[in-house]
Amino acid sequence: MTDAERTELEAAAFRRLVDHLRERTDVQNIDLMNLAGFCRNCLSRWYGEEADARGIALDKEAAREIVYGMPYAEWKAKYQSEATDTQKTAFEATHQH
Repeated sequence: MTDAERTELEAAAFRRLVDHLRERTDVQNIDLMNLAGFCRNCLSRWYGEEADARGIALDKEAAREIVYGMPYAEWKAKYQSEATDTQKTAFEATHQH
């Protein structure tokens, strides 16, 4: 496999991951954080950091819109629910620094 082919496959897999996360609006970010240690916001932050490292101007909200498929505020209003006490406790237990 060439470097170009690897990059194409990685990009395709990333797009599929983003599409999957857009479709699974029932899965809350806190659940992703509790189970996988990252969420949509992490993914958008990483995207923005990679853009910045390459000298590409991309602000936080634009990076989030790429991942969420809509403005973050709109996604939150439509799909984000208040975290339960159980979710919050699990988050605190798994993300102690």
